[in-house]
Order: sequence, then C-alpha cells, then structure tokens
Amino acid sequence: MLEVSRENFKIEEKIKITYPSSRELNEVEQEMARIAWRYFENNTDEDTGLVNSVDGFPAATLWDIASYMLGLISAYKLDIVDADTFDSRIEKLLKSLYELDLYDGVLPNKSYNVKTKRMVDYTNKISDNGIGWSAIDIGRIMVPFNILVWNYPQHTKGVNRILSRWDMTYLVSRGVLVGATIDKKGKTKYVQEGRIGYEEYAAKSVSLAGIDVSVALQYSDFLKYVPIMGVDVPTDIRDPKKYKAHNYVVSESYILDAIEFGSDEISTQFSYRVYKAQENRYKKTGILTAVSEDNIDQAPYFVYNTVFSSGKAWNAITDSGEDASQFRSVSTKAALGWHMLYESDYTALLMKHIENNFDSEKGWFSGIYEKSNVPNKAITANTNAIVLESLHYKVFGPLLNISGKNNANKLDLLSVGKKMKS
Repeated sequence: MLEVSRENFKIEEKIKITYPSSRELNEVEQEMARIAWRYFENNTDEDTGLVNSVDGFPAATLWDIASYMLGLISAYKLDIVDADTFDSRIEKLLKSLYELDLYDGVLPNKSYNVKTKRMVDYTNKISDNGIGWSAIDIGRIMVPFNILVWNYPQHTKGVNRILSRWDMTYLVSRGVLVGATIDKKGKTKYVQEGRIGYEEYAAKSVSLAGIDVSVALQYSDFLKYVPIMGVDVPTDIRDPKKYKAHNYVVSESYILDAIEFGSDEISTQFSYRVYKAQENRYKKTGILTAVSEDNIDQAPYFVYNTVFSSGKAWNAITDSGEDASQFRSVSTKAALGWHMLYESDYTALLMKHIENNFDSEKGWFSGIYEKSNVPNKAITANTNAIVLESLHYKVFGPLLNISGKNNANKLDLLSVGKKMKS
C-alpha cells in the first residue's frame, strides 16, 4: 500500500516563477534548428524510415523514435521541412512501427535495428525473443502519437493501427507503469518503472489514452526534499538496492514536461528547483552547470550527470551505478532547454558556452566536458530532437500542452483572497 501525503508538496513555500513571452527565433536560433535537423537528414533509413539513435549507429529505442517524431513535428512547424516531407516521413515511420515484432507479442521491444526492424539488444545484436519493454519509452512515444491524432488527423489511422497491435493492459498494474526485463534464467520479469520526474512525465501521455495511471501520476508518494546549494530539491526516496533502479534527478525530464506538456503546478515548481540548484552551483563554484543523462564519445558511452542520485549531490554515474565523475558535462540539450524556458542571465551564459558545440553538417554535440572543457562529440537523435523541440517551444509554446502553458498563475485567487464575479 502506497502512503501519500500532500504535505510533502511545499506549495506554501512556492517560488515565484516568471516565464518570458513567446517570440520569433532570431537568425542564430534559426540556424541552430537547421543544424539539428541535419542529424535526421543524415541518419534516417530510406527503406524503413527509422532513425539511428546515435550518428551512424543503426539501432533505436522507442525513446529515440519518439524524439525523432517530436523533432520532425517541430521542424515542420518551424518551416524547416515542408508538408510533403513531413507527411511522407511520418507515413513511412508509422508503417514500420506497425510492422515491428513485439516482445512476447504484446508490446514493443526495448531496441530495434534501424535497417532490418529486427529486435536487438542494446549493442544492436539480434535478439529473436527480445529483451523486454520500457514503460517510460512507451510513455514517451505516446506524446507524438497524441499530437498526430489531435493535430494531424491524416495520420490518425496510422497511429490507431499501431496501437491496435499493442496490448496496453501489460503496461500498467494497479495504477503504476510496468516494464519487462529478462532475469538471469531468461524469464520475463515485470517491474515497476519510473522515478520522480520521468515517472510522472511518462504517465501523463499514457493517461491520455484512457489508461489508469493515477498512482504513477502522484508526485508525493516517494518524495523527499534534499537541500542542495540552498534549494530544496525534489528527490525520490526509493532505495536503488531494494528497487533495482537508480533515482536520478536530472534536467531532461522537467524540461520535456515543460516544452511538451506545459508543466502542471507541481512540475513547474520542481523544475525551477532543479534548475536553480544548478545556477547556484555556478554562483558558488564558478563551474557552469547544466546536467542530464547523455551519450558520451568514449567508454562507458552513456553517463547520468545528475543534480542528485544514490544519496549524493552532483553524482555522475553509469547505469550500473559506477562512478563517472570524470565525464561530468554541460549538457547541450539541458543548456538550451533551460534557456528557452527561463532566458535568465545564467542561461545566457550556458548558451554562450555551447553556442559552437556542433558539426554544421552532422548536428549538435551532446555536451562539453566539465574538467577538460572539450566537446563531448557524441551526436544523437535525442539531443538534436530536444534542440528542435526547445526552439519550437520558444515560438509556439508546448507541443501538446495538456497543462495550459503558464496560465494557471496569472490569477492566483488563493493568494489574493478575491472572489470571481458571478
């Protein structure tokens, strides 16, 4: 039984947050978007329409596929691609998604080969039976699916065909998101999936399909505030040793919640706290800070750069929990995402830091290493998609906007004690 207490929310200590108004992109930002789109021009398979997760690496997770779709929608609205290109790319991709083999015949495998559409493991080795599914990744792809159904009805049939093959009853149990893994004996093991930030993010889009994810949507059930750089940062108290999953506090989940959904009252507060701790680290140490999980251009190839994880502030670890502090970086997607949200003096410094962190013919690099100040030259679908999404947000607001962008706080009746006229 989950114990939920709304006293955890600290709404009475709410930070006043102001968002800059939407505006047109300047010439530099327009070029930033075009550079990001080049990644997808270079990494889309002509036959399947799937996109490499990393430059030149022909494998993709559902998260990567969703990132591509959201990047494509953003590029279309920013006039980087025309309607024919948008529709043809979406149609080819939806056809391939419909044709994918499913893990245990119920839900998409965690990874697929981009060229063959075969189920693979994370090294892109063929796995005839698959390696399980990720509830968080499925939640992410529900974001572009919802956008297509609501805003591009010519693709509604394609989305519905895909979902008709997926048995979503396996995705949720008792209101929580459920993933599938393979145990040491090769048997399927079902696990609760998601920690604070990503759990609620994924649940929001799944809820739009009429699926009960009421427990996963709760922010408070495992919430603990940890003081970091003078800010009470929301963290997840679930013990990685007990629950077999790390509780990373990173920038990306909150940035995505804002630029895709518009943020709700709670995620707005949490997002700003996560951001403010990073700004305060810079003010105290002089070290530019914008941390998130990222591919890197050397072993171990993927690192979680966090505000807090596994009991430590500013922890940088691998997915197995090994120390990776030598690879702590300013994340390109985090720097740009925070700037498009807040446009503060500090985010302007972040933008200055990453403004040349790209290959003009390949796309944006994932980040800049903190210690050496040299580029992390990994180039990925996710980073370049979030660049496009963030720039879209600056012009148009959230892609899906299920929360009502920035409208909730314009008239705060609870604070001013006024009554609306009848």
